Amino acid sequence: MRFSRSADITSAVGNLEGFAKQTCAEEAPRFTAGSAAWHRPPEIRLERVQADGYLRVLRPDGLAPLAAPWPAACDHDEVLVEIKMAGDHVDIVELQRALLRRQARQVERVEGREPRWMGEEPLWVVAPHLPSWLHTARALERFAPGCYRVGPSSFQFLWIAANELPLRDELVSFLIARSGQALDEFARWVAPRRDVEWVISMLEYLPMSSKTREDLLRRFARSDDPEIEARRQLILQALLADSPEVKEQLIEKGIEKGQLTEARAALRRVLALRGFALTAQIQAQIDACSELATLHRWHDRAVIAASAEDALA
Repeated sequence: MRFSRSADITSAVGNLEGFAKQTCAEEAPRFTAGSAAWHRPPEIRLERVQADGYLRVLRPDGLAPLAAPWPAACDHDEVLVEIKMAGDHVDIVELQRALLRRQARQVERVEGREPRWMGEEPLWVVAPHLPSWLHTARALERFAPGCYRVGPSSFQFLWIAANELPLRDELVSFLIARSGQALDEFARWVAPRRDVEWVISMLEYLPMSSKTREDLLRRFARSDDPEIEARRQLILQALLADSPEVKEQLIEKGIEKGQLTEARAALRRVLALRGFALTAQIQAQIDACSELATLHRWHDRAVIAASAEDALA
């Protein structure tokens, strides 16, 4: 599978939220067999009162057999979705803002139809976990792993705790909001199930642990298979093209490495010409030196020193 970016959302992929929306745009239609699709919403006429996006229900019968929360969308033609990634605030202020954005969408739908739309816009909040304050502020009903109905409410209001969701392909749109150890678990599980380009994006955006990131990066190590290695090289070239500052750093490191190699070789030549024995200890000391100025100083001293040990003292 090629990781193709849809035109209406490509511009958003440049930050963590953009990656979340990108994944929803691709995962929702793929793993619901076209039963649901992600849409980037138009800006509501209320000074940037704009939700993250909404899921348009295209075929309710295709959602019914999937893992929760998907079946909860069967009775609706649209679900407003708020995504709170790891590190985002999930306090009472953010909840009220989410409710405001939901209400704004409700008004927009009522105003945009004749005869007037009489439905109620559902709201799904996706976050890593269920915040403790919500237990005291609202009535909660757990109806599936990681899925809670929030009340009292005149409309469908669900809180989806990504850390509690099972690892299922059709839930990746929600699982990307995981945090901590649960995120590491998800990253290791999903990596072999997606293509290289998607995994690279995940490694770039999701705040998993360094250990997990390093383990997954080993998937891109040099391969003896020419076809796999060719793809790897193309991916690395694309990444460097998108990150000129990293490319410049690599170039500088390459130049520095070459200068160090040349300086070590020159030092050994002078020591050998002086007739000094290059013991294993001297060789190791030269190899361990990563400062060009020090190697140059040793080189100059080796011209007049009484021994190799004196030159490198």
